[in-house]
Amino acid sequence: MKKVKFIVQESILENELVEPPSTENEFAILTRRNVQNANFPELGEKSLKFISQYFPEVTAKEWNDWHWQIRNSYTSLQSLTSILKLSSEEMKVFKSKTNLPVRITPYYASLLSSFDSKQPLRRSVVPVFNELIISKGEENDPLGEHGDTTVSCIVHRYPDRVLFLVTDFCSTYCRYCTRSHTVAKTQSHHAMKSEWDLALEYISNHPEIRDVLISGGDPLTLSDSQLEYLLSKIRQIEHVEIIRLGSKVPAVLPQRITTKLVNMLKKYHPLFLSLHFTHPDELTEETKFACRRLADAGIPMGSQTVLLKDINDDAQVYKKLAHELLKVRVRPYYLYQCDPIPGSAHFRTPVEKGLEIIQNMRGHTSGYAVPHYVIDAPGGGGKIPLLPNYYQGKDEDGNVVLKNYEGGLYNYPDY
Repeated sequence: MKKVKFIVQESILENELVEPPSTENEFAILTRRNVQNANFPELGEKSLKFISQYFPEVTAKEWNDWHWQIRNSYTSLQSLTSILKLSSEEMKVFKSKTNLPVRITPYYASLLSSFDSKQPLRRSVVPVFNELIISKGEENDPLGEHGDTTVSCIVHRYPDRVLFLVTDFCSTYCRYCTRSHTVAKTQSHHAMKSEWDLALEYISNHPEIRDVLISGGDPLTLSDSQLEYLLSKIRQIEHVEIIRLGSKVPAVLPQRITTKLVNMLKKYHPLFLSLHFTHPDELTEETKFACRRLADAGIPMGSQTVLLKDINDDAQVYKKLAHELLKVRVRPYYLYQCDPIPGSAHFRTPVEKGLEIIQNMRGHTSGYAVPHYVIDAPGGGGKIPLLPNYYQGKDEDGNVVLKNYEGGLYNYPDY
């Protein structure tokens, strides 16, 4: 592997990256060749600029190798300062010596503003000092998953489905992650095979389980062979009807969605993907390519978006995200109220903001674009949906009174 060069250029203008050379370099030529034979997606403008500035010796094959992306991820103050001008709040958290887990793939780093610390994508992955301020009601395990853990790796909260936590590793760490108390805490990153087998035995011994959600961490950071081991073992259990994978990989590491991976996944239908998208800026050419590849393999995809203050807490921003997702056949499924993990107050919005977003979407765009707005109840209460007050009760004649998206009142004969 070629040695990576980190270059800091003082001449960069705010929010801009240095323009790539006007002549077509080796990387661009190889990229175009790879595009022609459909091995890799066409790279976006931001990726090309980032490569030209920070990885001038890297080939298209290396950049599009998801293992290379993980090996060269930004995980320290030194590496981040080579590409970002950190704000005082960003710098303070590193000087605190708290050792918060940080990991950003080079691909996702290419989408970050070099100078604007308030940029939505940058706020979602670069830590700030506010993460060290613990507010009332915040807990390491706000959803009470430990209380519903039956055997190692298995959370059995709902009657007919289980959560199977197969790894504590992610290719990029989101600052508001519900499981920030567990990710990146061990050297192994992935559960031991013996723990997986114990979990598989539990699923096999509980015939009421018809739905298994494989999550973590991010299960798509496992190797193809590890993933296939898990999928094949679960698919052998007769009472399991569907398998789901929870992942943010298509948004932060789209290079992982290879032809080989997709051909393996589609052998285990019915298989669903629960993806995590935060902002419309994540829908790059590379991400769109990855989603289309998955959709073409017949894998239904839904997006689970966390509502975040000053990142996506705007009806127009969320609507744009929803529209872009539908165009690549990803259904906006959940809009989550941010979980009260330690240091999350600066991310959380009032519940009224989520209701406002739903109200500004219902009737104003396609029904498929409108997600379920939910709060995952602290203490293990599960997901509770919230809706604007469309049901207004009954009138004196027993008719149901309904309010539509425009605020008009209508009667329904409920007798």
